[in-house]
Amino acid sequence: MTAKVVQLTPLEFEPRAALPTPEAAAHLNRAQQTLRLWACLENGPIRPIRVNGRLAWRVADIKALLGVQ
Repeated sequence: MTAKVVQLTPLEFEPRAALPTPEAAAHLNRAQQTLRLWACLENGPIRPIRVNGRLAWRVADIKALLGVQ
């Protein structure tokens, strides 16, 4: 089984306000399931927003967590 490669835009140039879980996980160097656990248990360093039942992770929160300007 091969892993899907996610093409990442550097956070400094990211035009979107929120990212889907696979992209957010790649930026944070965490497994997607880790982010889903953060959302479910509400105990992670950042919290997602839900859009039509799907998780979206704010780019501003990811930048703040990583210390990116």
